[in-house]
Formats: sequence, structure tokens, C-alpha cells
Amino acid sequence: MAEKKYSGISFFERYLTVWVALCIIVGVLIGQFIPVIPNTLGKPPFTYEQISIPIAVLIWLMIYPMMLKIDFSSIVKATKNPKGLTVTTVVNWLIKPFTMYVIAAFFLKVVFQNLIDPDLASDYLAGAIILGAAPCTAMVFVWSHLTKGNPAYTVVQVAVNDLILLFAFVPIVALLLGQTEAFVPFGTLTLSVVLFVVIPLTLGYLSRVFIIRKKGIDYLENVYIKKFGNVTIVGLLLTLILIFTLQGSAIIDNPLHIGLISVPLIIQTVFIFLIAYLWAKVWKLPHDIAAPGAMIGASNFFELAVAVAIALFGAQSGATLATVVGVLVEVPLMLALVKIANSTRKWFAEPKPDTDFAELHQ
Repeated sequence: MAEKKYSGISFFERYLTVWVALCIIVGVLIGQFIPVIPNTLGKPPFTYEQISIPIAVLIWLMIYPMMLKIDFSSIVKATKNPKGLTVTTVVNWLIKPFTMYVIAAFFLKVVFQNLIDPDLASDYLAGAIILGAAPCTAMVFVWSHLTKGNPAYTVVQVAVNDLILLFAFVPIVALLLGQTEAFVPFGTLTLSVVLFVVIPLTLGYLSRVFIIRKKGIDYLENVYIKKFGNVTIVGLLLTLILIFTLQGSAIIDNPLHIGLISVPLIIQTVFIFLIAYLWAKVWKLPHDIAAPGAMIGASNFFELAVAVAIALFGAQSGATLATVVGVLVEVPLMLALVKIANSTRKWFAEPKPDTDFAELHQ
């Protein structure tokens, strides 16, 4: 039954929280018992300024396959249902980053002030801010499938989201980080977006155009993209092992902090899901658009968040740890929200013919 229940999610993705927990253990053990490894990886030629070159390579392996799935040409047909895009865009970029800052600051700086050192709390808050400004790009396709979302419209939602990310991510992160005690190197933040979004997005787009022109979209979707298989997940897990190899001491010294960081992240995720989902209901959107639209905002582009946190603050920082905690809690929490969405399908009207985006695949 379990295999059928989550037929749209791979073995690696289904148990991502377990793999992340194992990566934490492996990374910490390496850092503690084979210190030559973190000592070597934390210095040139394996680093450039604060950017770990091995981690940067792995992050590219994670992001490029995602970008291959984005069909930006489909955006021109989004006028068939602009309400769905309005909900997604407003929630993702005008509500989510700012409520993440407020919720995370309240818990990390006020509720947990006796449990977390103020400077470390600022670092954790910085990581939460980066997560909040990076709405989901890849895993939303999984959540859309599990909620029987309209796959073509989900592509449109993600494509629009990614285009906005190119222009909105840097100023929003810079603005909110500026409210904390963290120093924000604006140039490094911009470079991070160029390295980890603009370049892989451009390569993915050019690859998509070239392959479709030469061999057709069927080859792209059913052969080329599938060649990467679990590259994204494996790249993520290897990245986490490297991060926790460098962060072993911080974890051992503050194991409680992982649980404390997760509290505002969980509350924020549920809060954002409810805003988008209930707004879609009020606007009488069909469930196959409402559910994936809510999932985009609720989940995070954690690959980008981890990369940016490393570039800005270093792999051993509290900010990076906070983004990794986001990875740890995301899958089980999102599966719970999938269950909620599926159990409330009857709240929504049946899709109308004019919301059918099947031709976007043609």
C-alpha cells in the first residue's frame, strides 16, 4: 500500500528525512574522528573565499536537472487562469519572506532566548530568512503529482516563480538580512544567485531547446531527464555530509538547536500553505491548481538556500545549519500537507474546460 500511496515520489525522496539524518551522523563522525578531512576541505585550493568548491560542484549537479523541467514558453498561455498565478506570486514574494522573518525572529530571539546564544540566534535567523525567500522549484512537481495537480499548469507556476526569483531574491534577502546583526556582502549575494540560479537556469534552458529541436520533447522528458535519475538527491546527500563534516563540533555542542530551529520553520510552512490554499478556495479555483500552488510557497528551494548560506556565511555557520534543518523537516511535513490537500479535495469545484492546460505539453 505504501508504494501505491506515494507512487509519484521516488524511494530516495520518500525517505529523504532518514537520509538527511544519516548524513548528519556520518558527517559528524568524519569531522570528529578524521579531522584531516575537514581541515583539508576547509582551505585552498578546495575553497575560494567562503565558497567550498566541492560543495559548489555538487550543488550544480542538484540544480541543473531541475532547470531542464522548466518550460518558459508555457508562460504566455497562463492568461487562461491568472488567478492561480496571482495567488502563487503574492504569497511567495509579498507574504512568505516577511512572515518567515517575523516568525523566526520571534522564536529564535524571544521564545528561545535563554536556550540560544544571541549571536548564534542571529545566524539561525539569517538561514531562516534565506529559506523563506527561496520558494520551491523542484520538489513541487512531486507534491503536484501526489495531489493530482494539473501538471501543465504547475510548470507555468514554477516557470513564473523562477523568473521572479532572478530579480526578487537578492533585494529581499538583502533587505531582511539587513534587519539582523548579520553583515551582508551584497556582491557575494548577487554572485551566489548568478552561480547557482542564472547559470544553471540558462544551461537548462539552452539544453532543453537544443534537445527538443534535435530529438523532440518526448526524448527530453522520458530519456534525457531520466538519465539524471537520483543525481539531484545524491548530490544533496553528499553536500550534507560535507557540511556536517565541517560542522561536527557545532552539532555536538548544540544538539538541541536542531529541534529549536525546526519550530519556526514548521509553523511558517503550515501558515503559508493555509494562506495560499484557503485563498484559492475563496477564489473558487479548481483543486488541481490550488493544491500545487499552495505547495510551491509552503516548500522551499532548499538547494539554493544551502548554496547561498554557504557562500555568504561559510559551511560551518549557523545560517547554513538552519537551511539544512529546513531540508530535514521538509519531506515529512510536506507529505502531511499533501494528505490534508487530498482529504479536502471536495471543498473545491471540479476543473472547468478552460483551465485545461494539456496543450502546454504539445
